[in-house]
Amino acid sequence: MTIPTSYRAATVQFEPTMYEKERNIERLLKLCAEAAAEGARLIVTPEMGTTGYCWYDRDEVKPFVETVPGPSTDRFQRICEQHDCYIVLGMPEVDPATELYYNTAVLIGPNGIVGRHRKSHPYIAEPKWAANGDVAHQVFDTELGRIGMLVCMDLHFFETARIEAVAGADVICHISNWLQERTPAPYWINRAFENSCYVIEANRWGLERTVQFSGGSCIIEPDGRVAVSIDSGDGIAYAQVDLGKSRKREVLGEKVFEKRRPELYPELMTNSFTWNPGDFFKLYGYQPIPKGKLSQLAVVQFSPADDVAANLATIEHRARDLVAAAQPDMIVFPELSLTGLTDPAARAEGVEGPAVKALTRIAMKLRTYIVAGLAERDGDGIYNAAVLAGPEGLAGSYRKIHLGNADMGWATAGDRWKVFDLALGRVGIAIGHDALYPEAIRSLALRGCDIVACPSAIAGVFTGSHAGTAIPHNYPIPKGADPYHWHAFRTRGGENNVYLAFANVFDPPRGFLGASAVFGPDNFVFPRQETAILDQEEGAVATIDTSNLDTPYPTNIVRRKDLVVMRLPHHYLPLVTWHQ
Repeated sequence: MTIPTSYRAATVQFEPTMYEKERNIERLLKLCAEAAAEGARLIVTPEMGTTGYCWYDRDEVKPFVETVPGPSTDRFQRICEQHDCYIVLGMPEVDPATELYYNTAVLIGPNGIVGRHRKSHPYIAEPKWAANGDVAHQVFDTELGRIGMLVCMDLHFFETARIEAVAGADVICHISNWLQERTPAPYWINRAFENSCYVIEANRWGLERTVQFSGGSCIIEPDGRVAVSIDSGDGIAYAQVDLGKSRKREVLGEKVFEKRRPELYPELMTNSFTWNPGDFFKLYGYQPIPKGKLSQLAVVQFSPADDVAANLATIEHRARDLVAAAQPDMIVFPELSLTGLTDPAARAEGVEGPAVKALTRIAMKLRTYIVAGLAERDGDGIYNAAVLAGPEGLAGSYRKIHLGNADMGWATAGDRWKVFDLALGRVGIAIGHDALYPEAIRSLALRGCDIVACPSAIAGVFTGSHAGTAIPHNYPIPKGADPYHWHAFRTRGGENNVYLAFANVFDPPRGFLGASAVFGPDNFVFPRQETAILDQEEGAVATIDTSNLDTPYPTNIVRRKDLVVMRLPHHYLPLVTWHQ
């Protein structure tokens, strides 16, 4: 087949009405026909668009379920045949062999059904009537390239989109009934950004059985830019899909798919948090998670010099100021903050060398933990590393696993994750571009981390605003223009239910824009549990809580890991077996 290098796509926003299936279908047919007449080759409609969403149980939705193919898909297929286009339709499906119901996305083309995706990761509503999807996260070859589909809650779990991306998806069609937050949602943007592919988002809007849906349907570019969006109301938005952009598979100029380390991701196939973590991590007397406590966690951003002594002086000065003001229990400094960014190998030394000893003395004097980056020399190898020092001395070090372009000429990649048990909780370290790989932070979360320290030197734009008037939300959910509506590493914290201390280099002339912060473990708590996002050479401190009520069961989200526990690892095998 001949695949165009680019084509026009459309997202359809729509408010269905419960019990009025024929009206919903007629309205959707009209909107799809309009989009097709305007030249859209790929048209995406919302989750459960034929029926509405908030069903009490199987008996209530039973009159409205259909097979695939069936009468409704046949009607949309006629539009596809007439206009040589593809439509993604959201509907409740019945499997005639089992009589089970599914929340399904169907890809319909000019010649009939191309494929379907049954929602695999249920929201709280699906277990009332629908089974978990049994169809793996497939990618379908079409005349428009490779197309994947996800349904609403699926996208909360990076694994679902990642599976489709590693299978070569050019476009992920995400149909949803998204609620609670301002849209286009940061999760939507992150999935496009981290996978360097298009996300076409079709969300419903309106009020149904006390639930306010958020609208915000959009088309998101592979770099995370929202090309077009709709705030509220029924409507259609159009944008061009350029397959050349998605097939570069570049995130901030990095060929991330070529540098994945599947051999280091085996934890993705497990889920430690399906068991009480208080019991799981101490099983056989192995490594119980620290009790945890209320603490202060800080980040500092600055531009490291090519002078170790100058960097140590800056670190001590910044640390002293923070300790005097807020007494932080831990301070995270940027990647290579000891040895500098230019030719770091020239200043490489071992973790027992003078720079690390000096840093450790600072940490011991100030009675705080410090995480800082350096070029580490070990025999013939040089590593992009970070050390953790504290009141008791040097606690340990970690070597960066996912090397960026800037590392490739001098550094050897590390080969194992490290966690450290401190009074403030279990701490993992990820360095810079590690955090561009969702597999990295997930691996640390599955090892029980409460906190991930992320010393970074990431250049480029990984934050964004969304202007316009969103559907009104009650205070304190953000609803106005916000320069940091989306921040890639805020999402990393929330999707893994960890505190993420992101300390980036700040050097705008060299492309390092900072945007450091301590991000909280729950993206759906407002006001957000985070510091201000930094935009100059400065530091910030957040109060964090890794403690638990006096009960054997977890009462704190960083210990329960609400999103992590809902993962369905049996779907995730391609993430640990697929190699570039």
